Amino acid sequence: MDVMEMLEKARDAVTVRRAFGEPITCDGVTVIPVARVGGGGGGGGGHRDGDQSGGGSGGGFGVGVEPAGVFVVKDGVVTWQPAMDYNKIILGGQLVAVVALLTVRAIVRRRARRP
Repeated sequence: MDVMEMLEKARDAVTVRRAFGEPITCDGVTVIPVARVGGGGGGGGGHRDGDQSGGGSGGGFGVGVEPAGVFVVKDGVVTWQPAMDYNKIILGGQLVAVVALLTVRAIVRRRARRP
C-alpha cells in the first residue's frame, strides 16, 4: 500500500459520521448519538546504499472512538445526555479508597509510636 492510499483510507476513517451517528426517531423523540474520535498515524522509510540491496517502507494509522453521549430532540427542544463510563467511576472510587486506607494506616502508626 503506498502512502497516498494510506492517507485516503485514514481520511475516510476519521469523518463526522464517526462522531455523530445516524439519528434514531421513536414516538416523536429523536436521539443523535455522539462520540469522541481520535486518530494518529506514523510512517517510515529506508534505503541502504552500498554492496547490499536496500529498500523499506512502512506506515500505520489508528482510530479510537469513545461514546460521549446523545442529543435528545423532543418537541423542538434539544438536550444533551452525557454517556457514563462506569469503569472510570469505579476506578476513581478504588483509588480514593486506597489513598484513604493508606492515610488512616499512617495516622494509626504515628499514634502508636507516641509514648
